[in-house]
Amino acid sequence: MSGKPPHQLSPSEIRDLIPFAAELGIELLEAGPECVRGTLEWAPNRTTTAEVMHGGAIMTLADTCGAVCAFLNLPPDARGTATIESKTNFMRAVQSGSALATSRPLHKGRTLIVLETEVVRDDGKLAAKVTQTQIYHYDR
Repeated sequence: MSGKPPHQLSPSEIRDLIPFAAELGIELLEAGPECVRGTLEWAPNRTTTAEVMHGGAIMTLADTCGAVCAFLNLPPDARGTATIESKTNFMRAVQSGSALATSRPLHKGRTLIVLETEVVRDDGKLAAKVTQTQIYHYDR
């Protein structure tokens, strides 16, 4: 890490802390404790049949944004977070353009944070809704 506190990192610096997100091509547009927004462009190598963006790519986008939101809400003595549960409902296919994810905390507890992420297509229609729980890691 750069040595800066999490809230002083730029969205791209935070994204670069997650090598898989960088490799996949996820871009963070906004990163704050109350809202994280990220995007993933449609590309042929991210599709399944019928040129539909792979659900795993959409889930990775949502998980990344949720994880960043959890990271930015770490209690002072916590060292990190990990996803312990995630549920995705797919509403519509992403067949072109990009997917835009917006993550917000629903509950900030002492040991857990629950986040909700909406993924929309370029036309503004809901493609997926994700609810995830992240656990805080402490040195003990």
